[in-house]
Amino acid sequence: MTTGLKRGVATLIVAALTVGAGYWFGKQQSVPHQDPQFKSSALNDGASTERKILYYRNPMGLPDTSPTPKKDPMGMDYIPVYEGEQEATAGSPNLIRISTEKVQKLGVRVEAASLSTLNKVVRAAGRIEPDERQIYTIAPKFEGYVERLYVNATGQTVGKGQPLFDVYSPELVSAQREYAIASQGVEALKGANEEAQRGMRELADSSLSRLRNWDISDEQVKTLTQSTGTRRTLTLRSPVAGIVTEKKAVQGMRFMPGEMLYQVTNLASVWVIADVFEQDIGQIRTGAKATVRINAYPDKQFSGAITYVYPTSSRRLEPFRFA
Repeated sequence: MTTGLKRGVATLIVAALTVGAGYWFGKQQSVPHQDPQFKSSALNDGASTERKILYYRNPMGLPDTSPTPKKDPMGMDYIPVYEGEQEATAGSPNLIRISTEKVQKLGVRVEAASLSTLNKVVRAAGRIEPDERQIYTIAPKFEGYVERLYVNATGQTVGKGQPLFDVYSPELVSAQREYAIASQGVEALKGANEEAQRGMRELADSSLSRLRNWDISDEQVKTLTQSTGTRRTLTLRSPVAGIVTEKKAVQGMRFMPGEMLYQVTNLASVWVIADVFEQDIGQIRTGAKATVRINAYPDKQFSGAITYVYPTSSRRLEPFRFA
């Protein structure tokens, strides 16, 4: 009995030792981070993720740097520069490295270098103006009064030779009478000596030249000279077909010599005056083609050619003209 009891106790002790050893071995297998080699690897990985700050640079790109954090005169924080981000070449403090994210935001594109023709399109805002060579002013060279208006509105279309207004001028009436008297004197002195006839002809020619110097057409002068009586008024006509762009004549008003009464503009062709920036003026050449788009006609495109580049500039803008 005693011997059997001892054997049973010894068997229980061996079983307990076996279970304890199995538990300890399984614990070591389930917790691999307790391995000294694994601990060393984890510490190295953590240290590699921590970057070292070398210095702090000016946020505006200025060459000054600082070993400690600070602010610039505008209150902006200096930007830290980490190890590995320093300038690639020594002696270049102004070199700036741009991150991949900023490159994508800026839309930077990379292309293989090759020989090709570079064409640049210059865009500019412009304004449409009349051709200065097609603007005509009606300004009588004599004093008078506006008797009657035939064209009495700005913007009215007129044709070449169309009546604009009738004028009464005492000077015009006087010149007609002088010519009529001189013409009658020439007829009356046909039998007189040559010197008397020559003097009367010179007086008649002088009166006729006076009428012509007032820009009265030959047809109107002929009508005045062939008339048996003196005409009180004279009709002034448009010298060109176009649009009345300015009208100062009012019925009954008095005008002085050289005073503008009408302005007629031929709008068959117009100018486009455009202003470009100074850095783009090198692309502008006389004769170059130009395309015009107008907000009023978004579906239409007008073509022209540059006819003149102005020699002066204002506020960094250089004007040019094309028609």
